[in-house]
Amino acid sequence: MEGSDKTKNKTPNSLIKEKSPYLLQHAYNPVNWYPWGKVALQRARDEDKPIFLSIGYSTCHWCHVMARESFESEQTAGILNENFICIKVDREERPDLDEIYMKAVQILAGTGGWPLSVFLTPDKKPFYGGTYFPPRPVRDLPAFNDILQAIVSNWCDNREQLQRSSEDITELLQKSYLQKPHSGEVSVDLLDDLYEQLALQFDPEYGGFGADVAAWSVKRPKFPLPCYLSFLLRYHHRTGEKSALTMVTKTLHAMARGGIFDQLGGGFHRYSTDRHWLVPHFEKMLYDNALLSRVYLEAYQVT
Repeated sequence: MEGSDKTKNKTPNSLIKEKSPYLLQHAYNPVNWYPWGKVALQRARDEDKPIFLSIGYSTCHWCHVMARESFESEQTAGILNENFICIKVDREERPDLDEIYMKAVQILAGTGGWPLSVFLTPDKKPFYGGTYFPPRPVRDLPAFNDILQAIVSNWCDNREQLQRSSEDITELLQKSYLQKPHSGEVSVDLLDDLYEQLALQFDPEYGGFGADVAAWSVKRPKFPLPCYLSFLLRYHHRTGEKSALTMVTKTLHAMARGGIFDQLGGGFHRYSTDRHWLVPHFEKMLYDNALLSRVYLEAYQVT
């Protein structure tokens, strides 16, 4: 009944014909969404418009936030519909597209995540991207509408530079897929360098890792990063470096006592929204918990 009230007197977009629960969640947005396919891509070429590609999944918290703040906004939808061909992709339906454009955004922005927000030329080449964009500027994140207006302006007045950027990013993507896996032994120097980098990123008060010590003065998400912890356990075993083990045990103890661990239902949430591991992001991922289970077991064996 609630769903029918929310869609009453609304005209659905092209996503209404899809089977994906995630895409159907956006079928009544005022944004004129298309699924990935020939129709949308041909329209982008015919109308000579950039593509706005949004990739997410049905249980993604920040996907829902951006949908509520931006994709349900008539003002934002007006900018998107007039100037872009808008495509929605469910990463669980199209992991191939998710992988390609996630790599592109990591090259462009140095980070990745969902919702994945990517701007493409009509021939599908990325030239700008990011993840969640707020409706108003927040710290180092620009407002989504400001980004849209800047891209519209550059598409009209600075097209050649955008085209060159898209070609450069595409070339880097192609090279990343052509690289062969390293088959030789990992040098001791490389292991030492990685350890030193993790030591610089380590939070000495509450455990965990961040970009640098200065970052802890700002409220930023803190992730468990079990692969870091697993490496440090093995580095300690190989070298006897006590501080490597200390980083692991301090982090694991802090996480187990904090809100990132579900004290009632068990298991770890995806990340903490604060430095102290107190306030969780209420989403549990199987892969996180599988890796953390192994790290806790190995740390128990060592200590």
